Amino acid sequence: MTLPLNPAMAATFPPPVMEARRWLSGVVFTPERPLINVSQAAPVDSPPLGLRQALAEAALHDPQAHLYGPVLGLPALREEIAAQWSAAYGGSIREDQVAITQGCNQAFTAVMSTLAGAGDEVILPTPWYFNHKMWLDMQGVTTVPMAAGSDLLPDPDKAATLITPRTRAIVLVSPNNPGGVEYPAELIGRFRDLCRGRGLALIVDETYRDFDSRHGRDIGGRPHDLFTDPDWDDVLIQLYSFSKAYRLTGHRVGAIVAAAARLAEVEKFLDTVAICPSQLGQIGALWGMQNLGAWVAGERAEILARRAAMLNGFKALPAWRLLGCGAYFAYVEHPFDASSADLAKQLVQDQAILMLPGTMFQPDSHAEGKRQFRIAFANVDAGGIAEMFNRLSDFRP
Repeated sequence: MTLPLNPAMAATFPPPVMEARRWLSGVVFTPERPLINVSQAAPVDSPPLGLRQALAEAALHDPQAHLYGPVLGLPALREEIAAQWSAAYGGSIREDQVAITQGCNQAFTAVMSTLAGAGDEVILPTPWYFNHKMWLDMQGVTTVPMAAGSDLLPDPDKAATLITPRTRAIVLVSPNNPGGVEYPAELIGRFRDLCRGRGLALIVDETYRDFDSRHGRDIGGRPHDLFTDPDWDDVLIQLYSFSKAYRLTGHRVGAIVAAAARLAEVEKFLDTVAICPSQLGQIGALWGMQNLGAWVAGERAEILARRAAMLNGFKALPAWRLLGCGAYFAYVEHPFDASSADLAKQLVQDQAILMLPGTMFQPDSHAEGKRQFRIAFANVDAGGIAEMFNRLSDFRP
């Protein structure tokens, strides 16, 4: 007997990063030609020593760290986010407008569970973050793809033409995954105005905000001014992750900033899925926020240096087209006749490079995905980036 499967779940594509890892099976990499893995956007190094010591101290000496905590997160961490975000964005955010989640992916699923159900629609700019698409598919929510322009920036006027009575939200990711582009503040503001006028939620995923090149310039160094609007919470839902800036990937700590009434609904979801976020992870996130400002600035400088190396490297590959580059990512168009889905596997075999094809970030109806790759360069130093470009220049499919 075959047990039944949820049809929506069965129709959802497999996790792309796990799919790509399977391409490594049976492939031998030598010390002279090691694998260059630019497939996943996650730090591979441990958190700095001070943060690890804070985690160890809590694990050894804080009995509360091993118990269930508040469903919406530790009050001290929620308060810290509210205070730091208010200062950083020039607005007013209260503690009860902040919730902590088990990573930013859970933040997205929790928020979406309060907004959209089977048969509803959500607009995602393409190329999209595949986990967003997967969750919508699993819930029977229709994803409405909106192709970004040649500069990978989404167009609010185009979005307006896609809105129907079933539309519930528009989702933006900035700095973008997979495109790497940083959305201008004015553009995000136009999406806010569109969503407010049409009664939709604007979800802004800022997982990579700590690596935005605009820190210290533009509008006071902030990427947008949405929080300066005293009524921001009638339209805006912001998502954040502690995984990247503080290397806390395994501890799963994310955040939602939204209306307190929305978070009361989110609490229902979180209580049934995880009961509460990781206590140790939250302790680490709080310690990082209070002690690692200068360290994070150094991490940002390093990522921006690697971004510069990527921009410079593509000058030596004139047949390739760099579509976007920022935060952890470069998004590129290759010059070959074959689909990137096939070329990605060949790159593993021929050049010991693992990167994700654009077909993983585009719907089947968008043929441009066959010409595109995402390169997650955050874990590759300058020497590794130079070697990657050497290998790409030798690639002959």
